[in-house]
Amino acid sequence: MLVIIDTQMGNVKSIHSMLRKIGVKSEISSDLEVIKRGSRYILPGVGSFDTGMRYLKESGIQEVLNREVLEFKKPILGICLGMQLLTRGSKEGELDGLGWIDAEAYRFDFDSLDATLPIPNMGWNIANADTSTGLWSSLEENRFYFVHSFYVKTDESKDTLSTTTYGVTFASSINKGNIYGVQFHPEKSHRYGMQLLRNFCEV
Repeated sequence: MLVIIDTQMGNVKSIHSMLRKIGVKSEISSDLEVIKRGSRYILPGVGSFDTGMRYLKESGIQEVLNREVLEFKKPILGICLGMQLLTRGSKEGELDGLGWIDAEAYRFDFDSLDATLPIPNMGWNIANADTSTGLWSSLEENRFYFVHSFYVKTDESKDTLSTTTYGVTFASSINKGNIYGVQFHPEKSHRYGMQLLRNFCEV
């Protein structure tokens, strides 16, 4: 069973609905026993980095996921803030992230660039990726819906699955072993998001 981690942040029901459309059974839960029984996970989130990390820690979910994901190697997909929580931390807050991927989140800062783009980055954009295998398989047209003010930089390029440009070029998806993250919202990205979620359910 795929478990959508209920972080109390964001509309997890839209992810549940999209999974149902592609024939994948899932459950929305913050119950630790339900999470332990999951075979793979989606970690969504919208809002503050510190609020998200504080909830994961205080609820006991962080400890459970550390075991299930790092020791038992169950696949997990972080979406939007959920992807940023996979990193060491964010310039938005002070708390450490999960630290599963060597990366950090930075705020878009166009004051020092020759750009006058609105923040947050909101709308459709292209994700440049190798579409031959894995999470990006069969996605020859990679248009996804973004809503974010912070972006991720990985320490090593091998952990970046795709890049997107919005004033700066950033990692729009990341991967290390069984750990995946996407900055965009597949649940709002129509057939492109449906295919990406299918791929995650098959990795």
